[in-house]
Amino acid sequence: MNLPHRQAVALAVLAAAQFTVMLATSIVNVALPQIRAGVGLSESGTTWVVNAYGLVFGALLLAGGRAGDLLGRRRVLGWGLGLFAAGSAVAGLAGSSGVLIAARVLQGLGAAAIAPAALALAVDLFPPGPGRGRALGVWGAVSGAGGACGVLLGGALTQAWGWPWIFHTVAIGAALVLFALPALVPRTDSARPCGPRTGGRAAGRFDLPGTVTVTLALTCLVWGLTTARGAGWTDDRVLGALGAAAVLLAAFAVIERRRPDALVPPRLLRTGRVAAGNLLMALLGSVWIALFFFLPLYQQQVLGSGPLATGVGQLPLAAANMLGSTLAPRLSRRIGATATVTAALLTEAAGLLWLSRIRADGSYLADVLGPSVLVGLGLSIAFVQLTAFAMEGLPPQDTGLAGGLVNTTRQVGGAIGLAALAGLAGSVTARAATHQAHLAALTAGYRSAFTASAAVLAATALLAVVLARCTGPRTTTATAPAAGRASAPRPRRLPRTG
Repeated sequence: MNLPHRQAVALAVLAAAQFTVMLATSIVNVALPQIRAGVGLSESGTTWVVNAYGLVFGALLLAGGRAGDLLGRRRVLGWGLGLFAAGSAVAGLAGSSGVLIAARVLQGLGAAAIAPAALALAVDLFPPGPGRGRALGVWGAVSGAGGACGVLLGGALTQAWGWPWIFHTVAIGAALVLFALPALVPRTDSARPCGPRTGGRAAGRFDLPGTVTVTLALTCLVWGLTTARGAGWTDDRVLGALGAAAVLLAAFAVIERRRPDALVPPRLLRTGRVAAGNLLMALLGSVWIALFFFLPLYQQQVLGSGPLATGVGQLPLAAANMLGSTLAPRLSRRIGATATVTAALLTEAAGLLWLSRIRADGSYLADVLGPSVLVGLGLSIAFVQLTAFAMEGLPPQDTGLAGGLVNTTRQVGGAIGLAALAGLAGSVTARAATHQAHLAALTAGYRSAFTASAAVLAATALLAVVLARCTGPRTTTATAPAAGRASAPRPRRLPRTG
């Protein structure tokens, strides 16, 4: 890594915090049948074991990012880790479905504080240049590896010691990070001269009306989308939730235009880098989360793999993900950020198009291994570059908010994508079941989801090229001073990160 020792140690602690958040997102997927039997969940209740965490996480990320900017990021990170560890411990001890789902809500609340604060602290540790590029490479590696390793650990722990240990393990990990935080991560936000009597934190007040409005809007949106998978798009509850989300989002836009201390300042979105980066990240997220949903299902329900074998099958994807994250800054310096993002998105699209050829009588080696490597490489490189793009050139007091925003767009994009792709796969499977065997019908549904995902990423690659001609500074992250980047005229190229 060639990073100074103290910076490298601090980055490792922050990356471990991000890893635990991503781990909790996917670690339950393989264990859902055992969890359902263990606490007596209904079919809809089983869905909410996953959705309760993702719903609260996605809805409160913006509030978590702003809280870190105003109250101090290391402090908010500590609070988030404490809530996250407590929620994980309660989930592992849960004896009823209500307690388990409530514990998952507490986990999501903690994660919404952890993710933006940890990312902002990591960015603060490194000035613009190669060091920051390598740091974001590490961030991309642990984020992708957390999702992939969650499937592996979930299968191994469930098979060896039972499903409660998937939550106990996450609780132990969060507690260890919380213990290391005060000693190993400096108060980077307390050293900035942000104004009198601010303690180095961003000046201003917390935007309570904006926070409540956008949180309710995102809650209605994600709840409506996830409920539509089971109830149908014409269900009154679904239509009511989506309509409420539209009204609340419109109200949020009006509130933010009028408040001096807005949760999402309009000036933040006027910079083409932030708006464009978050749009592209939302599209990437719509495919990312769905991938880790459908691939284990194909391995277990069609290929007949057990929980442990399914988890082990994710290791090549995780390894490719970590490799791609380390390569991303080097590729960006060599061929430019625009070409790197475009190539990464097309590589992932190629892997998903390969997955669209899976067979009911297939095998892991023939149908899953090769495309998993392509998907892992493309996914990690695109994640690193788009994260840097969405946060590049911002003043220090806005990095926590920008970190919350880019995580929010990925989570909300993932909820939208998963709902749409699950609906597509379900409808294709239902039609195919009238004239095909059960496994063949399931496979047809999964193939349609992977095909649609590949099309989304191909369109995202094209959009990235178009946006590169309209947004972002001419200067690179490695060479431009902060003031110059803030005032530079709009260019024709994405910035080179790293």
